[in-house]
Amino acid sequence: MSDRSPPSKDESIEEIGSLAAALVEIPSENPPGNESPAARFVHEWLTREGITAELIEEPDPDRVQVAAHVGTAAGPTVVLNGHLDVVPAGDRDRWSVDPYGGTIEDGRLYGRGSADMKTGLAIAMCLLRELAPELRSGDLPGSVVFHAAMGEETANPGTKTLLERGYGGDFGIVLEPTDFRVATSTMGLAVYRIAVHGESTHASQPDTGENPIDAARPLLAAIDDYDRELQRRDTTLAGAARATVTEFESGVGSNLGVIPDTATLVLDRRVPPGESIDAVDSEIHALLDRVQTDYGLDATIERIQTYESSSIPIDHPLARLLQERSVEAVGPGGGVAEPWGIEAATDARNFVNDAGIPAVTWGPGRLEEAHTADESISLADAAIGREILTGVVRTLLRDKE
Repeated sequence: MSDRSPPSKDESIEEIGSLAAALVEIPSENPPGNESPAARFVHEWLTREGITAELIEEPDPDRVQVAAHVGTAAGPTVVLNGHLDVVPAGDRDRWSVDPYGGTIEDGRLYGRGSADMKTGLAIAMCLLRELAPELRSGDLPGSVVFHAAMGEETANPGTKTLLERGYGGDFGIVLEPTDFRVATSTMGLAVYRIAVHGESTHASQPDTGENPIDAARPLLAAIDDYDRELQRRDTTLAGAARATVTEFESGVGSNLGVIPDTATLVLDRRVPPGESIDAVDSEIHALLDRVQTDYGLDATIERIQTYESSSIPIDHPLARLLQERSVEAVGPGGGVAEPWGIEAATDARNFVNDAGIPAVTWGPGRLEEAHTADESISLADAAIGREILTGVVRTLLRDKE
């Protein structure tokens, strides 16, 4: 049996808070994708705790990731998945704390990645350390696989590569912040860059050229109409399809008195389970064709980022078990007891679609905190999450069915 007693609530809060804060203090922004320092920290921590872990240079040797496998072949394998990268902190003036200070105040950890999702990584690391003696001895049958993946925020194949390298299993739990709700489906995403072409001229004589900013107006209106039409379609557990312009750029870096020759916009199209990327491509190209025909628009388009949606049955044993334990721990409020899908894209898609492994997205922390200034997470909730996850992993490993 294990020579390590389960931690008390206070001990768990302190352990997770200290480890998660150390991870937050290591900037791993993506873009550009500087996960390697955080990966090396995770690898060194696991090694120091007696856990054999591998630094993996695929798919990008400049952005290493970490995987570990502890246990025997006597039972099932549970994969605990997290990602190392975080979105950029943005304007530091919007933060009341240092985004990479790992500040703990009034029971909350603040900083970029605190909720999304370095606290989830810390929970998985602590759980692996706690269960390792029982897994090695066979007192707890089966095994636990740990992922600290690169590139989740920009659809890089970090998790996909780890699964291909043999770090898979029978169940996957992706530890994103869901406020203890169990997501059996995830939203997909297709991102397009559309360049509207005009003719540059002096701003004092705008009629002698063609302003691409003006030319883009009917396209923006058509996207708004398309978004309203999407919202009238059937809504899935992961939400409704949406189409949103997230970036518009023209004339940047040029002389202020010049009409630019190009305006570029980025279109974010959310893709619910059951809808294919090919079908979305057809709709977006048809929309652009209509605007080009009706308004003489000169534009080019390319898809620059893709996340597939994913889905498993809402009554899958993994989902049921995790939901039951979450309700026991935090109560039925907040949608914890209801079937649910996450409106964001997660690496659960790599488990379900690429490896054929049933997976859910689940964890402490609120999704609304992700990608925000003053991002934070309750460390008491993190300790509850660790307790729930430990019980779920033990049950999955002992139930060979």
